[in-house]
Amino acid sequence: MAAEGWIWRWGWGRRCPGRPGLPGPGPGPMTPLLLLLLLRPVAADITDGNSEHLKREHSLIKPYQGVGSSSMPLWDFQGSTILTSQYVRLTPDERSKEGSIWNHQPCFLKDWEMHVHFKVHGAGKKNLHGDGIALWYTRDRLVSGPVFGSKDNFHGLAIFLDTYPNDEATERVFPYISVMVNNGSLSYDHSKDGRWTELAGCTADFRNRDHDTFLAVRYSRGRLTVMTDLEDKNEWKNCIDITGVRLPTGYYFGASAGTGDLSDNHDIISMKLFQLMVEHTPEEENIDWTKIEPSVNFLKSPKDNVDDPTGNFRSGPLTGWRVFLLLLCALLGIIVCAVVGAVVFQKRQERNKRFY
Repeated sequence: MAAEGWIWRWGWGRRCPGRPGLPGPGPGPMTPLLLLLLLRPVAADITDGNSEHLKREHSLIKPYQGVGSSSMPLWDFQGSTILTSQYVRLTPDERSKEGSIWNHQPCFLKDWEMHVHFKVHGAGKKNLHGDGIALWYTRDRLVSGPVFGSKDNFHGLAIFLDTYPNDEATERVFPYISVMVNNGSLSYDHSKDGRWTELAGCTADFRNRDHDTFLAVRYSRGRLTVMTDLEDKNEWKNCIDITGVRLPTGYYFGASAGTGDLSDNHDIISMKLFQLMVEHTPEEENIDWTKIEPSVNFLKSPKDNVDDPTGNFRSGPLTGWRVFLLLLCALLGIIVCAVVGAVVFQKRQERNKRFY
């Protein structure tokens, strides 16, 4: 179905179709006052698909104007990617294919939300299909490689829609969606389905569905949220929600897919980027966001930490604020001990006086 106007609330919410430039339809006739009261508490958490929020220079929308065109170079594609009037096929249902499509314009939005209409389908049954789609927000573009058709050791954010379990010992149920943030120092391990470098993930049954399938990615003030609409219910279902993510501006959006001995059709129908209107502190506004290094959870960069098989990072040297907190806790502990000791000493003195 068409998805011109969408509403997304944090957590669970409805994805409502609406006319371009207008919010999705409400439950019925409402007075302006009542409508204002209902919208006011959640206005900051809604992307309604208004044209003022849609960033067309970063969006891929039918009839795909500017794709691969020298006159309007908004999107470039490479590899096995083919362009039709209805979809962009990254790979056909054939072995050993790689394809990708990349936005030509770097994105300088600090807060954004991407809606992706996609389809993964093929003739393979059970686990006889692969490999999946990757959605990217990275420093480099149009560089083919082994990670779902794109380069390894990337800088930025990747969302993997993986359809094939390479690790026979895994307890995951596939298809599986996962998130990875990288500053170029980490390598995606296909043999383990990226488990060692995964930040979070969820099972998502998006392959060979008879209806439209959607995915939404929101990044705002360090919070990264991934949601899906796979059940043809016009509702967003929470998949990933993590905080402490730092991404720079000036990176590129893209999508890629790859097949090996197994294959599938990997199609992108649309990618719509919305600007989120978020207030930042003066300190945040003064930061040069293009110089930020991709990182997570307020740790030092991954290259400064030691990774372990669980997929976590053992923290490196303590930063200044951590040392300050430790010293503050130690000082408070000394004060508490001193107060308790003084009270105990005073009570003993009073008890001794009673014997004289």
